[in-house]
Amino acid sequence: MKVDNELITNTLKVLADSFQKFLYEDDEFFLENMKSKNLAGDDVSRYQHWEWTQGVGLYGLLQLFEETGNKDYYDFLDKFYDKEISLGLPAKNINTTAPLLTLSFLLKEKENPKYREVCHEWAEAIMKDFVRTKEGGLTHRTSDSENNEELWDDTLFMTVMFLASMGEIEDNDEYREEARYQFLLHIKYLTDHKTGLLFHGWTFNGNHNFAEALWGRGNCWFTMAIPEYLSIADVKGADRRFLIGALERQVEALEKYQDESGMWHTLVDDPTSYVETSATCGFAYGILKSVRMGLIDPKYKEVGLKALDAVLANIAEDGTVNQVSYGTPMGRESKDFYKTIEIKPMPYGQALAMLFLLEALKA
Repeated sequence: MKVDNELITNTLKVLADSFQKFLYEDDEFFLENMKSKNLAGDDVSRYQHWEWTQGVGLYGLLQLFEETGNKDYYDFLDKFYDKEISLGLPAKNINTTAPLLTLSFLLKEKENPKYREVCHEWAEAIMKDFVRTKEGGLTHRTSDSENNEELWDDTLFMTVMFLASMGEIEDNDEYREEARYQFLLHIKYLTDHKTGLLFHGWTFNGNHNFAEALWGRGNCWFTMAIPEYLSIADVKGADRRFLIGALERQVEALEKYQDESGMWHTLVDDPTSYVETSATCGFAYGILKSVRMGLIDPKYKEVGLKALDAVLANIAEDGTVNQVSYGTPMGRESKDFYKTIEIKPMPYGQALAMLFLLEALKA
């Protein structure tokens, strides 16, 4: 497939120029919910711009800075973190860790004692304070839900990636080992052995995968996390083979279930569920990056690029990425739950589109 580099470059600029609007747009539903369900009982305003939704968004802008060298993007990130840290960060959990991944990359870019202190504090909290499941998994505890004894596929990108990054920054083998273990444990309990895709979650309370939903965006965190993790950490031997093998099986299934349009459905194996842009971008990004890194067969490059026209068609002239599903809790009883999730623009949708388009330029 021929890639129109000029169109992609222009679209990336529009996405970057409009990003601030989405980053600072208040999630009224989430904030209202937090008034009664805030587990930590701290100031709800601290979560206003520091949650997983912003965390993924910031990572997209970081990658844009690293690819273009445009210092305006770096300055924006630097000011964002200075402001949020000075205001006071929210309580630590799986989802509020997500913005720390980008902060750790800024720390690699330029030493900053304040950033280093925050990153070290949160990495230590993951190791010593975060609630664990049986077998030492990271319980997917969020700002408003305990989720005891539950493993979710979101955790790898939201928390474990940051810990892996800090393992390299601090040359800390305990962090490195913990990150690697979490990847292996999540694959053990979340993989659907029939398809190679991942279930949204697993609970040790009853030992099951809830509604057994092969949820799109949850799967895309894994497609993205494996090449990202292997580019951060020097994983060798059997562990590396195991991770790549799990990725290969997932990508085989993604090729099978890709819609004719090039998109993927919000339930990957259910064509009656709506096609969804954020998952599509995450899948295409992860596939293209994995091909570029030599992790999977080059033939899958066409699978990633097949999504390009459909994604571009879902980006409005003002930079709004459309057909993005809202934040999605666990579907505990029925897969149909995922079909009812609202569609609305979100910071992570903007970021995942940026990541995909950046990788498409390298294809």
